[in-house]
Amino acid sequence: MGFSPLGLAVALAILLPNLLLIWFPPAEPWPAVRVPWLLTAFERAGQALCLVVPAITVPGPLVWWWLVAVAAAIAGYYGSWVRYLVRGRSLRALYGPIGPVPVPMAILPVAAFLTAAAWLSNPWLAAAAVVLGVGHIPASVIIARVVDAR
Repeated sequence: MGFSPLGLAVALAILLPNLLLIWFPPAEPWPAVRVPWLLTAFERAGQALCLVVPAITVPGPLVWWWLVAVAAAIAGYYGSWVRYLVRGRSLRALYGPIGPVPVPMAILPVAAFLTAAAWLSNPWLAAAAVVLGVGHIPASVIIARVVDAR
């Protein structure tokens, strides 16, 4: 345990764009969706863990080539946010697929945390990312199906 500036930077780089929803909420109302409570619990726990764990765990030896994958996942995630804003803040842009990726706004942050865990040699961050993925990805798929059916 200990403070990790690199871990904190990774957590903030991935989680801060979500604040855009405060200032730029979807232009249409959120649909009524029933996400199973267990998925919601995993998602919330994973979000909290992915914010805290990277900052409070000192990394092991840095594996620099993994930084390329981290940067690619974050760049794709930021690109998804740009798509959301450019397309008029629609729910379809927030939850819709990009090419073969069904819910990129859920998959890309999980991928970024997993690759950051490899870069930082941090198994605790990998575990936190798995918890996030178990909740966030299926919950987003459920919401995406409802949004697509509208």
